[in-house]
Amino acid sequence: MNILENRSISLRAPEPGDLDLLYIWENDTSVWRISGTLAPFSRSVLKMYLDNAGKDIFEMKQLRLIIQLKDKHRPVGAIDLFDFDPHHHRAGVGILVADPSDRRKGYAREALETLMDYCFAFLNLHQLYCNIAAGNSASIALFEAAGFVECGRKKEWLNTGRAYEDELLFQCLKK
Repeated sequence: MNILENRSISLRAPEPGDLDLLYIWENDTSVWRISGTLAPFSRSVLKMYLDNAGKDIFEMKQLRLIIQLKDKHRPVGAIDLFDFDPHHHRAGVGILVADPSDRRKGYAREALETLMDYCFAFLNLHQLYCNIAAGNSASIALFEAAGFVECGRKKEWLNTGRAYEDELLFQCLKK
């Protein structure tokens, strides 16, 4: 098994054929609050992104990988590294399993474990971090199960439209 595979998923680079899928995922307003998105993405912007997706993580400071089911070769989501800092050996992590019917099947957990192995063994990172809304219990449980530890709280950081919500900072250090 290669470093970007796990039991039932593989992580792969985005392909030009993923344009329509990324267009749907990026413009799904139900996840905008989690991702911090404020406006829709056009196909042309996403095409430019895909045209640059093959560039080196050291140049772009980010990396998106498509989470794909190994047996069906079907994409179910994406996992991102962002704020890649090669000097301090750290990066942020974000994850999306797009279709609610694909959630709670272990795909996000496998993708996160696989990404962590890649980051710690191959990219030689020292730590990964993520920011999670305090009310997002599913994401909190996912990252805690993978070994992330809460290390900070930003009070009333996120505007939900009705109130302000705290944002939690989680870290995982290389063992």
